[in-house]
Amino acid sequence: MSTYKTKKEQRMRRHNRLRKILSGTAQKPRLAVNFSSKHIYAQLIDDDSGKTIVSASSLCEEFRKTNAKTNLEGAKQLGKLAADKAVAAGIKSIVFDRGGYKYHGRVKAFADAARSGGLQF
Repeated sequence: MSTYKTKKEQRMRRHNRLRKILSGTAQKPRLAVNFSSKHIYAQLIDDDSGKTIVSASSLCEEFRKTNAKTNLEGAKQLGKLAADKAVAAGIKSIVFDRGGYKYHGRVKAFADAARSGGLQF
């Protein structure tokens, strides 16, 4: 039996395992995603300086204008929006940090949309 009993504790344990090997630089930042029950958040982070380069979320104006929900279709639109902002900032290559979530559903839809938006990872 696991000592990490709740789903959140298990996800955080997986996330900590990932963060040991994932790191972003100014040339290849880390695209970190987080999914709450109501919103989706994405950030391009330079871990060397500890700064966020670009961010997108389901709370930003560009996403709200689409009238999308935070389901699979909304994750696709937010992935495309994050990719557009990153390309506008001059970023083409990233490291994808799935945040301890399994790579399916909204996470996979977000990643595929970011790839189709011009990001390489």
